[in-house]
Amino acid sequence: MADEKKSNDKKKKRVAAKRVEQSNAISKYFSSTRGELRKVTWPTRKEAARLMWIVLGVTAVFALFLWAFDAMFSSSLQLLLKSII
Repeated sequence: MADEKKSNDKKKKRVAAKRVEQSNAISKYFSSTRGELRKVTWPTRKEAARLMWIVLGVTAVFALFLWAFDAMFSSSLQLLLKSII
């Protein structure tokens, strides 16, 4: 009977320790995340706007590039199919 009580106490302690470890892990994650975010060098508003325009410009140029190739290949495929049929 005393052995059963000891084993039950050990089980309860293990369960309680796991709960503490889980909450500790979560709080450790958030505190380390906050610490890493403090290390980040954030751009100024002017730099962010400049970088945004660069991204939009490159995206527009690449979209035009893809559109031109798509138009070229689709028209050449249409000509090929018309000549075959």
